[in-house]
Amino acid sequence: MRRRRVLQIGLGGIAALGALPLIGAQRSMATDGPETFVYVSNAGTKDIYVLGMNRDTGELIMIEKTPVPGAEKTSLVSLPMALPPNKRYIYAQLRSEPYPVSTFSIDHTSGKLTHLGSTPLVDQMAYINVDKTGKHLVGASYTGAKVAVYPIDARSVVEDKATQIIDTKPKAHCVFFDASNRHVYVPVLSADYVMQFKFDAGTGMLTPNDPPTVAVRAGAGPRHFTIHPNGEWAYLITETTATIGTYSINKDTGTLTEVGFVDTGDYNLKDSAFASDIHVTPNGKFLYGAVRTTSMLHGYKVDPEKGTLTGIGKWPTEKTPRGFSIDPRGKFLLAAGMDSASLTVHAIDQNNGELKTVKQYPVGQQPNWVEIVDMIRA
Repeated sequence: MRRRRVLQIGLGGIAALGALPLIGAQRSMATDGPETFVYVSNAGTKDIYVLGMNRDTGELIMIEKTPVPGAEKTSLVSLPMALPPNKRYIYAQLRSEPYPVSTFSIDHTSGKLTHLGSTPLVDQMAYINVDKTGKHLVGASYTGAKVAVYPIDARSVVEDKATQIIDTKPKAHCVFFDASNRHVYVPVLSADYVMQFKFDAGTGMLTPNDPPTVAVRAGAGPRHFTIHPNGEWAYLITETTATIGTYSINKDTGTLTEVGFVDTGDYNLKDSAFASDIHVTPNGKFLYGAVRTTSMLHGYKVDPEKGTLTGIGKWPTEKTPRGFSIDPRGKFLLAAGMDSASLTVHAIDQNNGELKTVKQYPVGQQPNWVEIVDMIRA
């Protein structure tokens, strides 16, 4: 079994194994103040850990633990979060009745969160996202088989009446906006396709694109979706078979055309691979995908002309990595382990994309979502 040095985080401060180097790092960040903040949602404890991040070393310090209110039971399996484009707020939904989505403001000096309000949604959402105007929140309900759009008011709080509710096939799993904010993509796991919508940012309404869906191989189980920073290519990870697809995006219509798939090799014929999350580095050079059954991260180099993927390697991470994120400079990948109650910081080699484990940090129970925000200077 892999042995990793674990940093013990407490609400009153930091206690570390091998503490002397860490204390120095903590004092340095305490003096200057962290310029980047990390938010980790924990479904089992219904809270968000707020951490300060050293941009050079990836070192994390505890800032606070913020409860997510609005439901008596724990959040089923995950506690999805979303950031608007201005990064001044964060939205988090509990997947237990009455399915409240909370709005928190972010203090960009301290990183701390202030709860502004909670709004019950029509169902529990596996994924939530905010459009490029910051005026609409869209959720995909895995259990409820629907996509729902909610307006966001002038206070940045989600309103209680949905703009639109669309029925889907079972297990809608993700919502992603393109760079133009005119198109939305929703992978639907049980249907083995990605829904394609046109989006009106003025009204918040979704209408089916032509064609309305793009099929993947039967039984693949499309799950999470992301778009390359250049806006020309999209990537899809399949939960059941642990493959990653590359698509070209028509810049006028927003429709997808399959370019090709790569196989992580983590597929177990007896069970689902339970592949989970997928992200591209901000410079567009590398892509990473996570597989829960093997607790591995898979890395790929992105062809700068075609967008196709070439494998770099795979690396062990937290047990059952349900979600991860990459910092805005593309230097670190932070992965949360749903069954380890921990977060690991991995350094990204800027030349070849290889990952190196930096440090592991304990967080709450069933951590599953990671968001990273740079401090906004006045």
